[in-house]
Amino acid sequence: MTRDISRPAFTPGKRKAVRISERELVAVGRLPTGQELPPVLQPNDAGVDLVAWAAAHRDWIERQLAESGGLLCRGFGVDSVERFDAFVAATSAGALPYVERSSPRSQVSGSIYTSTEHPPDQEIFLHNEQSYNLVFPRKIYFCCMRAARQGGATPIADCRRVLARLAPRTVERFLAAGYQYVRNFGLGLGLPWQTAFQTDDRAAVESYCREHGIAAEWRGGDRLRTRQVRRALARHPLSGELTWFNHATFFNVSTLPAAVQAALAGQLAAEDLPNHTYYGDGSPIEAEVLAELRAAYRAETRRFDWQPGDVLLLDNLLVAHGREPFAGERRVMVAMADPTPWDSVAADGLPPAAARSAEP
Repeated sequence: MTRDISRPAFTPGKRKAVRISERELVAVGRLPTGQELPPVLQPNDAGVDLVAWAAAHRDWIERQLAESGGLLCRGFGVDSVERFDAFVAATSAGALPYVERSSPRSQVSGSIYTSTEHPPDQEIFLHNEQSYNLVFPRKIYFCCMRAARQGGATPIADCRRVLARLAPRTVERFLAAGYQYVRNFGLGLGLPWQTAFQTDDRAAVESYCREHGIAAEWRGGDRLRTRQVRRALARHPLSGELTWFNHATFFNVSTLPAAVQAALAGQLAAEDLPNHTYYGDGSPIEAEVLAELRAAYRAETRRFDWQPGDVLLLDNLLVAHGREPFAGERRVMVAMADPTPWDSVAADGLPPAAARSAEP
């Protein structure tokens, strides 16, 4: 059976392997493990130009992302920043700058960045990129220039399926209250506020925070504390499906390795932690709820080993990503695209997010 890729069938929520005639330029299949996420695009001819093909089939790519949540493009020989950037431009409105930063990255070229420069021996837990921003990227791209000698995969998880694993009482609590994200800058841990907000001007930081629903409190010296209340669930703009979309688990101190938790506890009071999360009303998220959240992400985690030239495109609303520890040199580039206002995908009755900062 064959299918014309320019006129795909699209049924939200259903996941099928797509088969295309050998006469087509690109085939869609699965990884050797048989896992459904991510579907794999591969050329049927060595001369296929991924950028030109993607530009011609952008509508299909959009529909595939809304259905499966991601696409792995393999075998197209994307071996330069320029080709990666061109693919981003062909499948989106163009790469976005990295704003309201929470992790260390280096700018490679334009709005192409390195993946998070976190110590290689440590895991980066699953998360949806910049879900704490009032305007977040709906697409995130990864391109492997060099695979690690060992480990270093970018694990992913379908957040619709994560949501389905959660107890109704857990979902209802977050629907009602959202969650609160608290950051402390200037303690020598995590990013300094100058890096996070890309300015040395305190007035510019205060203005940004006012405009983006963030309560900012200068605490003497170079210290800054910010608080923001954000939603935990979103509704996809194409399929209408609900998805678990937040940083409540990722930024909670209990998700850090036990040794790191112990070191922080020995130095800082809970309110001074570099990053921490609470329910939206400021009350602690119970340990058993956090364990439930982490277990749901782990149960839905899928992985694959990077190959040089791989490009992974994710619908950031639907699929979370992380990073395995690794050994050896690893070079993976990242781009973000298609800015999406939180208020356009809200799945609850909370007031507009721009009005929801937490008073210090």
